Amino acid sequence: MTDFSVILAGFSDALTLTNMLYVIAGVIVGQFVGAMPGIGPVMTMAIAVPFTFVLNPLPAIGLLIGINKGGLVGGAIPAILINTPGTPDAAATAIDGHPLSKKGKPLKALKMALYSSVTGDTFSDIVLITVAAPLAVIALKMGPVEVFALMVFAFSLISGLIGASVTRGIIATALGLLAATVGLDPEHSTPRFLFGFYDLYDGFPIAAVAIGTLAFAEIIRRLISMTGEIRPAVNFPKDQPREDKRISFKEYWSCKFVLLRGALIGTGIGAVPGMGSTAAAFMSYASTKQSSAQPEKFGKGDIRGIAATESANSSVAGADMMPLLTLGLPGSASSAMLIGAFLIQGIQPGPLLFESQGQLVYGLFGAMLMANLCNFIIGLFGLRIWAKLITAPESLIFSAAMVFCVAGVYLATGGIFGVYIMLIFALIGLVMTALNYPVVVFIIAFFLAPRFELALGQSAAILRGDPLRLVNHPVALVLFGMSVFAVYWLNIRKKNNKPKQPKESKSEPEFNENLQPEEA
Repeated sequence: MTDFSVILAGFSDALTLTNMLYVIAGVIVGQFVGAMPGIGPVMTMAIAVPFTFVLNPLPAIGLLIGINKGGLVGGAIPAILINTPGTPDAAATAIDGHPLSKKGKPLKALKMALYSSVTGDTFSDIVLITVAAPLAVIALKMGPVEVFALMVFAFSLISGLIGASVTRGIIATALGLLAATVGLDPEHSTPRFLFGFYDLYDGFPIAAVAIGTLAFAEIIRRLISMTGEIRPAVNFPKDQPREDKRISFKEYWSCKFVLLRGALIGTGIGAVPGMGSTAAAFMSYASTKQSSAQPEKFGKGDIRGIAATESANSSVAGADMMPLLTLGLPGSASSAMLIGAFLIQGIQPGPLLFESQGQLVYGLFGAMLMANLCNFIIGLFGLRIWAKLITAPESLIFSAAMVFCVAGVYLATGGIFGVYIMLIFALIGLVMTALNYPVVVFIIAFFLAPRFELALGQSAAILRGDPLRLVNHPVALVLFGMSVFAVYWLNIRKKNNKPKQPKESKSEPEFNENLQPEEA
């Protein structure tokens, strides 16, 4: 277990002025981009990752965590005010948030979203701090065969849970693994797929691939689909009663069980790679509505609906870090960006991180708790400002984001070659999105590929090419069995969830002109 002095030193590092300023900056940027429909914290994290190269590890990761947490709060603002979610998980918040705003209580809805988001986020962070170290100790007892089986299981879950088709998810995983084979073989340092470009000896740059597929491709898509329409400013009603502009402690406390249920659902879902905050928000909302004695009030501006969704989707942020820190497996796009930042800093997430970088890990935990406090204070004073900013022209926002993408990749890769790689992967991202292949799965597979390939090689050496030797590794056998079952079950579930097309009649019924209208 980690020494207590290391824990104290980590939290002390988090409280330094430099780290606090980066966390605050991240929260401000996150709330801003969350409030702008179509941008979102993931795209912003992708743009920010290359700029963290010049920072120390703790401020760099703290900045990205602040962006992620701030984006979860900011995403609820356009969902409540103009029924246009700033982030996908805020779509559930709009179900009750927008009707409450239409009733003339926009600030009440916004403040309930803020309080619920911070509550759920803090709950999951406490669970992470409590559970992460023991999980890392268990993970250290796993050998290469078990690690390889675990990664296969994670890929099967992520491929099945993200996207509309399990088959497309598996293909996206395979493409990500294939893209990562460019460069030197991690086991024997054999050059592969260089095609004369010696810049590819280290493989495709992580920053160029991430920004190209996630951020630049989305920016191009949004610019192409722009209509030039600018949304009207949101007008807050004047001379409102005080109770319509605030959430009293009595109202907040009346939602305590709703908040707890949402936080538990979000934490549980966040710990499973691939599920995501959107699923947590809708599951929490459905659960709260079903357990309510007055379900008819939901969808008409009930603050319990806002509390259920925001506490759930925000609690995923902390729980997402469990598989990332303890196993080195990112389970979402945001955690994939974080693992990219870790790798840029020369740090490999996984169970050994608690031994080799224990002070950094607990500094990271301190930064997460600090980000929650900053989220609350900045959100409390900035709700009106962010609400006005959601009407900024898309052309200005996305053009500036495109410039930042190019500059960030150029600095991170040290030349124009990285920008060319970014443009190639932006095209790949556009094609994958058009064909309904999950880009997030591609990115996660690309990031994990070197470790996956190394574990595969080590497993082959341990088993000496004989699959029957897996009998000596029961944990790996169980994980392989769970992988097969996960693919089968998720495939069946997605097929059953597809809307059934009505059968078309082969011949049109003949119309009898002698029938009266009622008979016809």
